[in-house]
Amino acid sequence: MNKKNIIKRHEKKLAEQALILFRSRGKEAFEMAKQAALQEKIKYKPLHEVLNYFIQENWRAFQHPALISLTCEAVGGNPKETTAVGAAMILLAGAADIHDDIIDQSVTKGSKETVFGKFGMDIALLVGDALIFKGLMMLDEACEKFSAKKRKAILNLTREAFFELVSAEAKEAKFKGNLDITPEEYWDIVQMRASITSAYAKIGVIIGNGNQKQIETLGNYGKTFGVLTTLREDFIDIFEPDELQNRFKNECLPLPILYAIRDEQVKKKVVAMLEEGKITEEEAYTLVELVWNEKSVQNLIEGMHKMVEEVEQSLKTIKDSTLCQELSLIIEATVEDIEK
Repeated sequence: MNKKNIIKRHEKKLAEQALILFRSRGKEAFEMAKQAALQEKIKYKPLHEVLNYFIQENWRAFQHPALISLTCEAVGGNPKETTAVGAAMILLAGAADIHDDIIDQSVTKGSKETVFGKFGMDIALLVGDALIFKGLMMLDEACEKFSAKKRKAILNLTREAFFELVSAEAKEAKFKGNLDITPEEYWDIVQMRASITSAYAKIGVIIGNGNQKQIETLGNYGKTFGVLTTLREDFIDIFEPDELQNRFKNECLPLPILYAIRDEQVKKKVVAMLEEGKITEEEAYTLVELVWNEKSVQNLIEGMHKMVEEVEQSLKTIKDSTLCQELSLIIEATVEDIEK
């Protein structure tokens, strides 16, 4: 089996279209968040420089405000009313990302150093704290223009979602370096993390004055998007030896590997590769073969595509055909080229 036939890393047409859509929908909120963070008066200059590095070089969080904007308009609301809330969510999500990198000891993401990797744990922790405070203040200010009922709903969803995220990170930390974590236990962590994207989708519906049925439908859409995004990243990490080594030492292994190593013979081979400290290109191909040939992994892939079909069926209730197509594009991009 050729690696390129499993995930065509250089031909992500749907993914590219989704990224363009996210940028278009989220750029105004992103600029607001960026300016709010950079204009904050920080007396200690090095801290300001680190914040500038994160925002200018290391941060492209368009999908958070984009999802809020899309679901707001999907129920007939004005997407511009979501901008300030979306900006606040960017700051809060940025803080969570920085703290997550500290926990996972992630020194790089893609081709760039993380704040933790470039500046160390202490400064990364403090920059994350600063973003939390700024994000909460912006969210409170953004909600002032809404009714008391709507404001309460938005704040409650945010609180519940981020506490769920914290719980997911704490649960994953408990299993750090533990090869005995079951796929079911990891799946629970994935579901908990997806509470964030579910909350974004629901908040958009609430701002757009949607009804309870629409909140539930698009909230489920957001959760499905969050789950599939995490699973896609898990599949891609199998092809990244350095990232896979870091996950072996400091996180949980990707879900497809957790399924595959339930077979003791496969487990011995995979663990032997990971314990060597450096995976060669040949070993990487072997590992991919071992994982993809497992029936449970094939069932996982099939289940991901079924989730897409089910959520697209629910989108048929959206009257605006363009918005329905955009939401479908985003969800389809999460499984693009992940094939049996």
